[in-house]
Amino acid sequence: MDDKQNQQPQFCQSCGMPLTKQDVFGTNADGSTNYDYCKYCYQDGKFLQECTMEEMIEHCSQFVDEVNKQMPKPMTKDEYKQMMREYFPMLKRWKK
Repeated sequence: MDDKQNQQPQFCQSCGMPLTKQDVFGTNADGSTNYDYCKYCYQDGKFLQECTMEEMIEHCSQFVDEVNKQMPKPMTKDEYKQMMREYFPMLKRWKK
């Protein structure tokens, strides 16, 4: 199945953010929608920040309160970072 829009759930392959609405997808150099990345990570065919995976985890950890709104049990910032350290290596941008 190649139609990425039908694969649910879809997550940004850089930061792990759920891609649930059309307006959060990134854009390719030609202005078309990029279904792999969110608009906060990827616009106009390039990443908005050049960083390491650990730097991305540090950046994302500041949004733990937002993430906790969707969680049955709230996480601490350290728990969230540990979860990202396990999850991020599976994302397209960070795969070795």
